[in-house]
Amino acid sequence: MNAAQLAFFRERLLNERKELEEHLKEVKAAISSHERDSDEADQASFEEELSLALRQADRESRLINNIDAALKRIENGEYGYCEETGDPIGIARLLFRPTAKLCIEAKERQEQKEHHYRKTRGE
Repeated sequence: MNAAQLAFFRERLLNERKELEEHLKEVKAAISSHERDSDEADQASFEEELSLALRQADRESRLINNIDAALKRIENGEYGYCEETGDPIGIARLLFRPTAKLCIEAKERQEQKEHHYRKTRGE
């Protein structure tokens, strides 16, 4: 991967990280600003919304960690290469998922193993 491509992905990852951080701040502000309602239906509705927001925030926090790891791989010169095989991941896959650590073939193998494992556990 050339320097311009690395710069493109670095900027894209930084922008995505910034957007996620801003959204997490909004979620935290919404949670902290909520006042308890005396109406049980309103409170139940808020708690359901809160549950969804917390799951979303958890996913976004994990994505921020993945973004940080991808940025570290850019700095180390390892970005764009499969952690399993060492082969190039491919620009198309990185455009779709800039935090990708595995080439498509390795990812497919991983998913097949996970599917097989779930299947053997009876899920």
